[in-house]
Amino acid sequence: MADRFRLMLAQLNPTVGDLEGNASQARDAWEAAKIEGADMIALPEMFITGYNTQDLVLKPAFYTDAIESVRKLAADCADGPALAIGGPWIEGTELYNAYFICQGGKFTAINLKTHLPNTTVFDEVRLFTPAPLNGPYSVNGVRIGSPICEDAWYEDVAETMAETGAEILLVPNGSPYFRDKMVVRLNHMVARVVETGLPLVYLNMTGGQDDQVFDGGSFVLNPGGELAVQMPVLDDALTLVEFERTDAGWRAIPGKVHTHPDAMEQDYNVMVTGLRDYCRKTGFGKVLLGLSGGIDSAIVATIAADALGPENVRCVMLPSEYTSQASLDDAREVAENLGCRYDFVPITEGRQAITSTLAPLFEGTEPDLTEENIQSRLRGLLLMALSNKFGEMLLTTGNKSEVAVGYATIYGDMAGGYNPIKDMYKTRVFDCCRWRNENHRDWMKAPAGEVIPPRVIDKPPSAELREDQKDSDSLPDYPVLDAILQILVDADGSIEDCVAAGFDRADAKKVEHLLYISEYKRFQSAPGPRLSPRAFWLDRRYPVVNHWRDQS
Repeated sequence: MADRFRLMLAQLNPTVGDLEGNASQARDAWEAAKIEGADMIALPEMFITGYNTQDLVLKPAFYTDAIESVRKLAADCADGPALAIGGPWIEGTELYNAYFICQGGKFTAINLKTHLPNTTVFDEVRLFTPAPLNGPYSVNGVRIGSPICEDAWYEDVAETMAETGAEILLVPNGSPYFRDKMVVRLNHMVARVVETGLPLVYLNMTGGQDDQVFDGGSFVLNPGGELAVQMPVLDDALTLVEFERTDAGWRAIPGKVHTHPDAMEQDYNVMVTGLRDYCRKTGFGKVLLGLSGGIDSAIVATIAADALGPENVRCVMLPSEYTSQASLDDAREVAENLGCRYDFVPITEGRQAITSTLAPLFEGTEPDLTEENIQSRLRGLLLMALSNKFGEMLLTTGNKSEVAVGYATIYGDMAGGYNPIKDMYKTRVFDCCRWRNENHRDWMKAPAGEVIPPRVIDKPPSAELREDQKDSDSLPDYPVLDAILQILVDADGSIEDCVAAGFDRADAKKVEHLLYISEYKRFQSAPGPRLSPRAFWLDRRYPVVNHWRDQS
């Protein structure tokens, strides 16, 4: 009976639908595990297909290809360590979320997921069939139980595996980031360890997929909840974990415990990773954005330069007669500090032409929001023309506060393919800019230092679509607005909750009204990285037509 078991953890970044590329990553990881003399290499949940597949996995041609890809991978990896990898599995007419154990060129076990998440970004109940409880499988004489992701958030699957002879728990995951989620994961996994008395391996994937970013951070716990190994967040990594048999059962030999950065650094890294992977996986090598001289476009330009390199970012200033000299100066300085291309495209002539075209139809009316929005939509048209001409993806720059209350022009400044700050409230954007000015990491491709001038951060926010305009003319001050939105959106609270927290009832009612009437804009908005458990899109699904209002 062996007294040592060597398990390689492959914390890697799959791409949804790239069966060949994902299999190649798995094969390379298996080769590395073979060189290290591992008994087994483990990859995350649904790795062969990428995750989250949404309805793609329901397509018979797709899941058939995916299963055949795993069969071929098993055959290719016959002579060496066992390979564990997630993917779909079909039995009769039922489709399952499965975890394949491959050894000797074939499947030696297929674990099926029992608890299917159906909250926030997950729709697995409509995709897969829940499986009966599974028992453990054997690899080189060691009995391993693999609750798949959500299965480990409940006690029954792990307990059943322990009761039927599991000696180690290996939990493959596709767990996307939200702020402070690592604490949630650890709490659940410690509970499983305490209940079963078994060591537990929590294996997560990395990388961006649409609005979700998988942050890795895989770890190993020994009985009692002791952290034996902790892998880095947001980095691909292979880590060899050694287990030894003791009189009390298997234990992980303590290894490297990576310190995870604070929430602001993780948020920023998630925004950079989300944009970088969205561009790489959709085929865009370059991006552009309208650089207004304001704080939102400044942080988006910085994120883009950090993600793709300054040479792959085009910043475009599109001034009107309402654009201040300070904004002109600030936009140019941000672009120069970052080392990005800077283009200057005044919209005055175009706006005059549109105004003249509409003059016969608008005769007898007074200028209003319509004329303001023409400026924004003209900018969107020009930016999209540059995007089409040069193959650069347009980034949109609205923060979560603006996205929430519709303080943006649809088909104007909302035009674009991706929004890096979509889930970051305005007050946190201020903090994020200050943090980036003071911090630089190896994964940032833009220069270090004060890339965003302090005056950009400190000046009153303005859309500059009319004379002396300030955001506060239309909205409560951002600290008040954001606090109300955190109650109404993040906490799903009521008007009465806002009043109890000390906010003016009229302000709360106004924000609620704007939140609901802006649903149609969000329905058509670009995706952006999820930073919180209540990001707009899959976390919060409201009807566009909605007459209900909180009467409290």
